[in-house]
Amino acid sequence: MELHPDEARELFATARVARLATVGSDGAPHIVPICFALAGGTVYSAVDGKPKRTPALARLRNIDSEPRVALLADHYDEDWARLWWVRLDGKARLVSGTREREQALRALTERYAQYRDCAPQGAVIAVEPVRWVGWRA
Repeated sequence: MELHPDEARELFATARVARLATVGSDGAPHIVPICFALAGGTVYSAVDGKPKRTPALARLRNIDSEPRVALLADHYDEDWARLWWVRLDGKARLVSGTREREQALRALTERYAQYRDCAPQGAVIAVEPVRWVGWRA
């Protein structure tokens, strides 16, 4: 069953993780799992302290050159009557303002206990929704 955009947004907010899809300057797709929080209609994610190969992350470069992104959250269950997925198509940007960064980190910290012990110090990504689509069994 196709979801109404409001229902898709509500279901998306229940997911613990999503996948962020960006496009590189060479046109190649790039997708990574992210932690996220919805605050005031915007989806926020932060580069946290988990080990990374480099601080110059592809997702940040990609957003800088092509802000159109997709976020995908889904639920799989052996009982296929419980399956669902939601995709957010949106425009991403790196948060530069201190007030917005604090708001985003507060929302992420409220959602993930791990961030209470080790707040993200890296870049904060904001995704402004353009379209919510989804499906559930």
